[in-house]
Formats: sequence, C-alpha cells, structure tokens
Amino acid sequence: MSPPRLLPTAVVVTLGAALSILDTTVVTVALETLGRELGASLTTLQWVATAYLLALATTIPLTGWAADRFGARRLFLAAVGAFTAASALAGLAWSAEALIAFRVLQGLGGGLIMPAGIVLVGEAAGPQRMARTMSAIGIPLLVAPALGPLVGGALLDAVSWRWVFLVNLPIGLLVLALATRLLPPQAPPRPALALDRRGLLLLAPGLVALVYGLSRIAADGVAGGGAAAVSLLGVALTPAALLPLATGALLLAAFTRHALRTRDPLLELRLLREPAVGAAALALLLLGGAFLGALFLLPLELQTARGATPLQTGLLLLPQGVAAALAIALAGRLSERVGAGRIVAAGLLPFALALLWLTRIGASAPTTELCGALALFGLGMGATMMPAMTAAYAPLQRAQVARATALLTVVQRLGSSLGAALAAVALTHGLGGASSADATARGAAPACLDDAFASALRWPLLLVLLALGPAVVLAGRRLSRAQAAAPRP
Repeated sequence: MSPPRLLPTAVVVTLGAALSILDTTVVTVALETLGRELGASLTTLQWVATAYLLALATTIPLTGWAADRFGARRLFLAAVGAFTAASALAGLAWSAEALIAFRVLQGLGGGLIMPAGIVLVGEAAGPQRMARTMSAIGIPLLVAPALGPLVGGALLDAVSWRWVFLVNLPIGLLVLALATRLLPPQAPPRPALALDRRGLLLLAPGLVALVYGLSRIAADGVAGGGAAAVSLLGVALTPAALLPLATGALLLAAFTRHALRTRDPLLELRLLREPAVGAAALALLLLGGAFLGALFLLPLELQTARGATPLQTGLLLLPQGVAAALAIALAGRLSERVGAGRIVAAGLLPFALALLWLTRIGASAPTTELCGALALFGLGMGATMMPAMTAAYAPLQRAQVARATALLTVVQRLGSSLGAALAAVALTHGLGGASSADATARGAAPACLDDAFASALRWPLLLVLLALGPAVVLAGRRLSRAQAAAPRP
C-alpha cells in the first residue's frame, strides 16, 4: 500500500517538472518568428535558448544546499513561483534583450523545480517505492520535450509568440495551488553545508563569458570584421569575441583549480578521475552540443527553406520527440541486460546517420523522408544521452550519485549552450553574415538556403563522431543488475 501523500506529491511534482522541461523545446519553433518580429539576429536568437540553459546549469549545483537550508517544499514553491512570474515577464517582453533577461529568470527558477521535486518524491515514497515511483513520473517527463515544438507551433499559429511564454502562467498558478494544498507539511530544514560562494562566482560568469564569446563570432560575421580581426577558416575573430572567450577560459580554469582543492566544492570535479564518469562527461558535452545545435537549426530550416508554418514545423518535429521518448524508455530496460555504455556506442550510429541524412535532403524532400530522418535523429539522441549518464553511475557509491548527477547535468547544459552558439556561427558563415530571415527576405534561392543549413549541420555531425571516443570507454564497462535498477536521484 502506498503512503497517503505519495500520489498527490507525485502528481504535483510531475506537473511542475513538465512545465520547466517543456520550456526547453517549446521555444525552438518560435525562433524564426522572434527574429522577424523583434528584429533579432541569429546571435540574439540563440541566446533566447542558451540563456535559459545556462541559468538552469547555474542553479542545479545549488539544489542540495538550498533544499537543506530552506526545505524541499519551500524551495519547490519558490522555484515554481519564480518560473511562472518570469514566464509572464517573457510574454510581455518589449525587445529581444528583455526577452533574454527574462529567460534567464525562467532558468533560475526552472533549474530548481525538478531536483527539489525529486527530494519531495523521495521523502514521500521511501527507499522501497522510489524506483517504481520515478519510473511512473518519468513517462510524462519524456513526453513533454516531444510536445514542446508542437505546442509552440500551435500557439504561434493561433495567437502570437507571446503565448509561447504566457501559456505557463495558468499552468504555473495551478501547480502552485495544488502544491500548497497537497504537498506534505514542511519538514524541518537540515543543517546545510556552507555554500561554495567562490566556486559560484567563478563558474557562473565563466560559463556565460565562454558562450558569449562564441556567439560574438556569429555577430561579427564572416572575415572582414575590422582591422583588428583575425581570420580563422574565413570567420572573423575580433577582440569583442576573443576577450570574453579568454576571460571565460581563465575563470573556468580558476574554478577547476579551486574545486580540486576545496573540501565541498560547488561541483565535485574529482569524480572525473573515475574513467566512467570522465568518459560520460565528455560524451554528454559533445552529444548535448550536437543535439541542441541541430535542434536550433532544424526549425529555422523548415520555416525558411521549406516555408513551413510554426504549427507545421511542430508537427514535422514530432517524430523526433516521440522516437527520443521511446528510445529513452527502451534504453532504460536494456541497460540491465547489455550495459548502458554499449547502448551509448550503438546509439551513435543512428544519431550520425540521421545528421548525415539531414545534410543531404533539401527543402523539396518528401515529408515521409524528412520525418524518417527526424525519427532516426530522435532515436539516436534517446539512445545516447540518458544511457551515458546511467553508465557513469556504475562505479560510484550511493552517496556520490547526487554530486555526479549535478556535475553531468551542468556539463550537458554547457555542451548544449555551446552547440547552439556554434550552430549560429556556422549558419551565419554559410549565409554570408546574414540571418536566415534576412536571406529569405532578399529572395535567396532554396538551394542556397539548403547549402547553408547543410553546411551548418555538419558541425553537430562532427560532434557526434567525436563522441565515439568516450563511448568506446563506456562500452567497456557494464552495470550490474543492482546498479541498473537503482533509483536515479
């Protein structure tokens, strides 16, 4: 018999987590519309996506400390409230810069919802029911990213881009009302470890500076960005790009030095010395970049080169999301039998083939062929990213899993942010320094647009191929039956 508080707690946590997860993909189909209506460049557009991801990455390491310091129930309510308020502000944004700022606020709230919710579910379920409960609430959380582009496309066609964000307002208020009524009473806060303030002050600006420097390359366009620019492969590297890149690298190097010498760092980098964790981190960095880089490009290509409406774009992307959800569920079952690392290695094949396929089909490709390529893309993504994280847990003690999860999640978010920035650089270069909307407005031939997008998609393909190295390391390790069945925090 389940504890009386388990079902209502699981329902509330699932709704809240789905809200934040949905927002990682719902905005992808809105980028072309945002660029047109807000007069934003490709550089600015990628920040609409990456600002949210970077904010998520910044808050994830704080969850354990915040849950101990304030209590998981209070933290969950505050996170949902902050996310909902920021969503309302994003829907009222008057410029691209304001929208990016409000997306940061969304990420700061959204990054705390899922981890705080898992703590609440764990307290309500207890150790014996945790695995079954996490499997049950995991199903809608797998569906949410798949529905994101479809929901975004429907809202764009029916109302306006503002409702891509405003739709979170009634749902967030519902979650707050249910949480206030249904969640168990606040447990007494536990003594918390001291917050690693120095680590936070080094990590957060370092991540932002690194991604900003890469995005500045796209903003400066192709070579010829001024007398001070240095040309690399035809791309202008100006002081405006090199300075933040160098600053970000120095800050992250300083954070690494600090984390390796501190007893309780913000991120436990010493776990990377374990081969499985190090290989999984590198794989997630590369695969996260490949996935979001491609997901940044594909809706733009569908709407500019193919002329699809936002709703049609969401429908075309649906096979990718459904295939990813099915692959994640199937990979979880197979991990116990063959080992998660081997699934990662096998999943690279459909991932790479899908991206290669997408570079070779253009705007005139039949819908069935396009949907087939996108479904294969989703299959590869689902069979690699979650199993890579699972494989990292095999050699760890139970007490290390929470810190490993925070570390690997931050690495994946960083990879995703860098992947979107790299995609913007590649597409800007392919379009001769213009945005996709500008190129369409100038009457660029579909073949020219196809060539630009195909060239840009080769970078995500390269990242997938580079992931073969760490995948081979992971394939050499195998989860025991007990480890594969262990609940993920």
